Amino acid sequence: MKKSTIALALSLMAGGSAYAATFTNGGFEDGNLGGWTGGGGTWYGAPPAPVNPTAYNGGLPTNTLMTGGVDPITSANTVFNGSNSVRVNNNLNNYSVSTIRQSVINYTDNNIYFAWNAVLESSHGLANSDYFSLTLRDDTNSTNIVNRGYSSAGSIGGGTSGVTWTPYAAPAPIYGTWYSSGWVVEQIDLVALGAVGHDFTLTLLASDCPYGGHAGYVYLDGFGGQTPTQCGQPGQPPCPTPEPDTLPLLGLGLLGLAFGLRRKHA
Repeated sequence: MKKSTIALALSLMAGGSAYAATFTNGGFEDGNLGGWTGGGGTWYGAPPAPVNPTAYNGGLPTNTLMTGGVDPITSANTVFNGSNSVRVNNNLNNYSVSTIRQSVINYTDNNIYFAWNAVLESSHGLANSDYFSLTLRDDTNSTNIVNRGYSSAGSIGGGTSGVTWTPYAAPAPIYGTWYSSGWVVEQIDLVALGAVGHDFTLTLLASDCPYGGHAGYVYLDGFGGQTPTQCGQPGQPPCPTPEPDTLPLLGLGLLGLAFGLRRKHA
């Protein structure tokens, strides 16, 4: 009798754990990229964009945990909600491709939310410019319920609604014309789709152009069942600032510059 009770309790615990399935570290608030799988490599134009992200599984990603501050090109906050986000790829134009993905089994929240912000350098045509792609796949039904793909020359995939691209002139030493989506919040109503309890995979890819001349990257934040609220807005906490230990370095740099100018004019 006692063994049966223990077995039943374990069964209920397992069922409760499965019922509470959600994404791991979806907002990167653990201060790391735990729960996520990255991939990476290079792209030289073949096959043409958009390239299947699975081609970069196992490669070295260029994914960076962001702890605050603003983007050097758009001045948008690098974090949308909370203290952290991730940047997939970067603004260096060196043929690089980077991916990040996460899967969940038996996801039981009624909605999936996440926020993203892509930054793409003005480049060539649809098939040979820097670009990014995003898919949210219902693995249970083998269908993509969100499927976005953009190059700096325009759309290369479905799901173009709800995105307005804004041009920016990048300051030195970056230079060039860049386009940004700004922060876009996705909401997927799983009740309406009849998909509560399904398995899902979110995948993002960001790529430079295949000629080594133009870069592309994207920020991701707030992946999960709660609506991500934008920091710094009325009624919301302020956006995080860069780590404090960078400030003394900045002060030393300014002090050294002042000392050098003083010696020059002495």
